[in-house]
Amino acid sequence: MILSNTEMQQALQDGRFQIDPIPMPLRRLEGVPCPYKTSSVDLRLGSEITFIARDRGVPINVDLTRGSFGTFFKAYAESRTIHDDQPFVIQPGQFVLGKTLERVTFPIFDDGRTCLAGRIEGKSSYARCGLLIHFTAPTIHSGFSGTITLELSNLGPAPISLYPNALICQLIVEEVRGIPFRNDSQFQHQTRPGGSS
Repeated sequence: MILSNTEMQQALQDGRFQIDPIPMPLRRLEGVPCPYKTSSVDLRLGSEITFIARDRGVPINVDLTRGSFGTFFKAYAESRTIHDDQPFVIQPGQFVLGKTLERVTFPIFDDGRTCLAGRIEGKSSYARCGLLIHFTAPTIHSGFSGTITLELSNLGPAPISLYPNALICQLIVEEVRGIPFRNDSQFQHQTRPGGSS
């Protein structure tokens, strides 16, 4: 079951999941956009963009059976900090990783309380410009805590400017049936795009 905006806010208040910092304002105010849609909450782009640097001798074939993504990515990645006066301009055909400004936590409770999980989807305004956001890996599992790495790819005809704090994606929160056992991913507690802390 997908939580409505009022249920999400209640779950945040009850500690059933956390977003830090909590998106504000909680309700619509004159001239101030509210990040809580009827069944999602908008999250913002952080200030770091990471990408594979072609000048680092990227292998012809990426084979993740021979090592983790983190090992591969660390060897070939380059990062840039973006600012309001210096966005990252993603070119047509380019693929980069970003991260949410907000950190999310979906605790696993052993006291019978229903656990929650999330799903990340792109924003339609960016999608209509050709920007794919967080494709093929939208699930934020129960037990996860960290910033959310966003896979960003420009399929459009023109470059797109990526600014820090831009409303880049939306988090959909769902109830999980049953109490899951812990099985953390390699991206647990990530703080940088690509899964490294």
